[in-house]
Amino acid sequence: MIIVENIYKKFGDLEILKDISLRIEKGEIVSVVGRSGAGKTTLLQIIATLLKQDSGKVIINNTDLTKLSDKKLSKYRNQNIGIIFQFHNLLPEFTALENVCIPGYIAGNNTKEVTDKALELLEFLNITNRKAHRPSELSGGEQQRVAVARALINSPQVILADEPSGNLDSFHKSELHNLFFKLRDKYNQTFLIVTHDEQLAKMSDRVIKLKDGQILN
Repeated sequence: MIIVENIYKKFGDLEILKDISLRIEKGEIVSVVGRSGAGKTTLLQIIATLLKQDSGKVIINNTDLTKLSDKKLSKYRNQNIGIIFQFHNLLPEFTALENVCIPGYIAGNNTKEVTDKALELLEFLNITNRKAHRPSELSGGEQQRVAVARALINSPQVILADEPSGNLDSFHKSELHNLFFKLRDKYNQTFLIVTHDEQLAKMSDRVIKLKDGQILN
């Protein structure tokens, strides 16, 4: 499903990633752990096509992303990769339902179908009663559930999450962690999660440890 081959990345003279190669199978939930500065977020952003590597390649479901133009890459990301950020990145002027729908509209999908799918996801995430509320009216846990629904709206094959529970209390962390497994079981998606949370890492199918830009295991 996800193949990363010989990825290198520098910022100036600082080498962040050094010959990173890994493989993640369809339906796996894999956590990436390591100290701050180990290169975890950089790796995730490269796989998410938000950042370009200096060399090496990323292949998702037999598509070599290094061979796509910027326009095709943007379209591929919108349709095939769901991204969950630590700070939600919800648009404050839109309701929860509208925030979830936005990637579907960008993809040019039928408006009614997008809305129906968004409502289905909000119901699955047990947040339908908050659909008309704006982000400022939602708790941190509710905002993160909206962000998860937004990441799922285009039925992506891959979900990439960067410290998704970093700003949640222990109760909502546990809720979110369990939710990932429910989503995997229902939609058969593949998860790659950057986390400092030991509980989430232990729950994952596999843990990848990064240190100084290299994989330890």
